[in-house]
Amino acid sequence: MQRLGTVQQKIPCAFATELRDEPSTKRPGQVLQWGLWSLGCYSQTCVQSYRVLATGELSVKALAADIHRAIATEKVDGTCCYVAKYKDSPYLWARLDRKPTKQAEKRFRKFQSSKSGSEFTWNFGEDFRKVPEAWIPAHGVAQSEGCPLPDENGHIPGWIPVEKGSKQHCWHLSSVNYETGSTLVLRLHSGKNLLEITIVPLMELLERTLELVGTHINGNPYGLGSKKRPLHLLVCHGSLPIENPPRLELMDMAAWFKESETARVEGIVWHCAAGTLVKLHRYHLGLEWPLPDPFLASRPVSINVDLTSFPWDFETKSPFVFLARLNGRRFDRVKDISWEDAES
Repeated sequence: MQRLGTVQQKIPCAFATELRDEPSTKRPGQVLQWGLWSLGCYSQTCVQSYRVLATGELSVKALAADIHRAIATEKVDGTCCYVAKYKDSPYLWARLDRKPTKQAEKRFRKFQSSKSGSEFTWNFGEDFRKVPEAWIPAHGVAQSEGCPLPDENGHIPGWIPVEKGSKQHCWHLSSVNYETGSTLVLRLHSGKNLLEITIVPLMELLERTLELVGTHINGNPYGLGSKKRPLHLLVCHGSLPIENPPRLELMDMAAWFKESETARVEGIVWHCAAGTLVKLHRYHLGLEWPLPDPFLASRPVSINVDLTSFPWDFETKSPFVFLARLNGRRFDRVKDISWEDAES
């Protein structure tokens, strides 16, 4: 079986891309600024008026990674997380990119607009905003003299541990319980189409990356929980394979996204040899996202959350307790799970 990669940095498009003077299909508030900086476009008007679309040619990176033999998986719409050791225990980590200061960013943008053939020089000690002491750079970030270097967009991808009591990461915390060293995961069950929500030890997820989805993440495209009773779950990257993916031809891809019932997804991520990742987003084809009835939300799901083996009293309003009350239940659609079912 091929090795599944982890999402440590921005995943490039599987196809070569081009900038077009067309309105973006991204949801309100989302922009393509990181992709436009390198093209010398910086104004808010410019960002909202252009979009990056895939051409008919596979990218050099995709071909080099042997994408034709890769594993196609669903791209899940959430926020990226990472499980790694912190204070000698497995912890959930949240994405936190280290960004340049306003002054350094202004210099960087000016340099990019000049399209100079030289290389921009960063002063690591002064040009980047401070981050918490526990912050670490993402795997694969280039370094110089022991200092992590920014990517082509001027950011240094990285991670910060989600510590207990953090208000900033309260929704991340709702999916984990550090006392029991466990987390709530949405994954495939025994059947090809059946999903399950279950408890997984964090130790089993070490060095894996996951997507946090739920009520307060990215506008909740999957309809999980409610504002009164929020629900957040983790989905391991690469854990939802796409059955019978389309050919790696742009026309075939577009037809699949438009016509297939299983193609109501944000995009495809190909896990290539040696852990290389490439993707194709609906936006790359000029298609909208989110959709009214995404495939993940419409799949049947079983609840396998048993707390009886844990010598720990979970908080009454904890999602662990809510799901434990539904243990053994099966729902026709993921988005049908509700607190009312647990309280009845």
